[in-house]
Amino acid sequence: MNRIGLSTSSVYPESSAHAFAHAARLGYDAVEVMVGIDALSQQTAAIQQLSEHHGIAVCSIHAPCLLFTQRVWGSEPWGKLERSAEMAAAVGAEVVVVHPPFRWQREYAAGFVDGIAALEESTGIAFAVENMYPWRASQRHGVEMYLPSRDPSAQPFANATVDLSHAAIAGDDPVAMAERLGPRLRHVHLTDGTLSAKDEHLVPGRGTVGAAAFLQHLARTGFDGEVVVEINTRRCSSVEERASDLLESLEFAREHLGVAAS
Repeated sequence: MNRIGLSTSSVYPESSAHAFAHAARLGYDAVEVMVGIDALSQQTAAIQQLSEHHGIAVCSIHAPCLLFTQRVWGSEPWGKLERSAEMAAAVGAEVVVVHPPFRWQREYAAGFVDGIAALEESTGIAFAVENMYPWRASQRHGVEMYLPSRDPSAQPFANATVDLSHAAIAGDDPVAMAERLGPRLRHVHLTDGTLSAKDEHLVPGRGTVGAAAFLQHLARTGFDGEVVVEINTRRCSSVEERASDLLESLEFAREHLGVAAS
């Protein structure tokens, strides 16, 4: 059965420590650590201690490749991915989630496909390249900001991540993307969105991308990777409201994947 994990980014502005606590209390199977500005997320020993303390596994590490984490673990992109793989191996995770390079990272982008394959071979860790989206100020105009492509199904990556909020903002059909990827689909960021110009990361079921149909497709086709809830709860007015959104997301995943509570 699929494990259902919780991304530490889903509890921001609470810390990684709070994410582990929420995950354990609500019944999640695992945690994905978003390496970012939270100091704990950058410390392998701290993540190991949190995992052991709460009795919950780390299923994946999200490399620090967001725009606002460009200086986390230095500025050299390959070094950041190597450190992500080291953390993954140390905490027992098999997957590192990585975004494609920004278009201004031309040297990094030129060697990205081959470099990811080489890292997977040398580390034994799956680098699941995530789908992204055009940047736009309105619904009509967008600029492609990622190289070699925002769509991992268009490149020969061995492993990929499908993020439903990213698919929504791009106007992509996530089921069609999953079909193109086939067994290369290793990882899922469960969330939701609309055709808004913003990357919304809604609670699944509250948007229009078809999150339920996507999960049902995964169940029908025997997907055996990780499903990680990655939602935006920054506007929640209380810890209780945040926990309610996290629980709703977990129950949505269980219902449409046909997974019983553990």
